[in-house]
Amino acid sequence: MAPSGSRSIKKGCQRVLYWIPVLFIALIVAWSYYAYVLQLCIESIEDTGEKVVYLLVYHVIFIMFVWAYWQTIFTKPMNPLKEFHLSYSDKELLEREDRGESQQEILRRIAKDLPIYTRTNSGAIRFCDRCQLLKPDRCHHCSVCDKCILKMDHHCPWVNNCVGFSNYKFFMLFLAYSLLYCLFITATDLQYFIKFWTNGLPDTQAKFHILFLFFSASMFSVSLASLFTYHCWLVCKNRSTLEAVRSPVFRHGTDKNGFSLGFSKNFRQVFGDEVKYWPIPVFSSLGDGCSFPTCLVNLDPEQPSSPTGSNPANKGAAEGRQFPSKPLRESQSRLLTSTPSWTESDSATEKDKKGASNPGMTIENEA
Repeated sequence: MAPSGSRSIKKGCQRVLYWIPVLFIALIVAWSYYAYVLQLCIESIEDTGEKVVYLLVYHVIFIMFVWAYWQTIFTKPMNPLKEFHLSYSDKELLEREDRGESQQEILRRIAKDLPIYTRTNSGAIRFCDRCQLLKPDRCHHCSVCDKCILKMDHHCPWVNNCVGFSNYKFFMLFLAYSLLYCLFITATDLQYFIKFWTNGLPDTQAKFHILFLFFSASMFSVSLASLFTYHCWLVCKNRSTLEAVRSPVFRHGTDKNGFSLGFSKNFRQVFGDEVKYWPIPVFSSLGDGCSFPTCLVNLDPEQPSSPTGSNPANKGAAEGRQFPSKPLRESQSRLLTSTPSWTESDSATEKDKKGASNPGMTIENEA
């Protein structure tokens, strides 16, 4: 009983500690609101028109920023569907086998009817011992949350949550609105920051809030800009952070562009088809997080192509990179159809028409 009690106390303390980064961000945001609204706009800005415009724009950005941050924190990560979990009989059968090859035969039999196309580096079926399930593609067991997360990107301490299929759009909007928030504060505070050094401000406590507000907003802008740019690149390539570090392994081998369908379809996979929902922190991503379309032949657009566009070596590789034909889930099949509102290159369209369904890739998080 004592060991169990000590473990419970340890887990309780860890849960409290995990909220410290979130609390830190909340305090910074609360102070920035006080410093900008009260000390800068109300106390320091004398022009009424300028004051009203600043406050109006600021509160719109602030509300969207807080809304996106809230959604990122409190949206629960999605777990694999029950069809990926082992049945009681399969668990017993797996436990009775001592040899790894025999266990792999059992897992291959179970995975035969599931849309699973990724493998371990050794070519084995990806299986989670702790959750007792076959990992869907792009799914990963998080050591912090202690469960498998669909299309896991990373575990973020600043939101005390796993960023994955269920909240990746919210995370992107959180980065976008937080960057916009910092840039707006920096731009509107600049002239008063200059007045601080030229003794153009009244000698009150507001001048010190204006000083530190400019410094903190500008420094956060730099770090947020780099992080947001990186994740925009990931969205364009249809990769997660973990997949960028370690490329997914398919039956034909490693392929860093295995899930890429072209820029527009990659973007829609995260933000959805309806433009009106893109800037709003409501869930609009396509699919169920367990299956993802993939392309038959994945040519890397970053690599130079041959003048004729054909290469015998590439043709040979292409023939060996065919996936079994399994139907896509209805919510994902739309990604493989062309729509008039999206302009795609002929090569990308041809490549997408050859797509096959592929459940999401999971990678182990050691954080």
